[in-house]
Amino acid sequence: METDVFESEKRTELPLASSAGGCGCCSSEPSSSRVGTGDVEFTVEGLTCGHCVLAVEKAVSALEGVESASVELVPGGPSRLVVSGPVNGGAVRDAVTSAGYSVISN
Repeated sequence: METDVFESEKRTELPLASSAGGCGCCSSEPSSSRVGTGDVEFTVEGLTCGHCVLAVEKAVSALEGVESASVELVPGGPSRLVVSGPVNGGAVRDAVTSAGYSVISN
């Protein structure tokens, strides 16, 4: 005797997220919850993979005053670098450049 693993009475209906805002992982809008007071955003070009992200995060994290550095990767396009802590924009630009990438805006 076989049983149907997809029996409808055993399914649980889950509520869907509002389509207006989307979810955090799929939304095309930047998440403002990730950027707190004192955070500085930079747009970086040339990153194509996780190794690129690690190189930039490591270079920027080594700067004095940087509490954290996080990259939101857009392979082949402009990626977003968020730096927390009292930072010097010129020093961040130099660190990104020394890692082999370009800051296009901040």
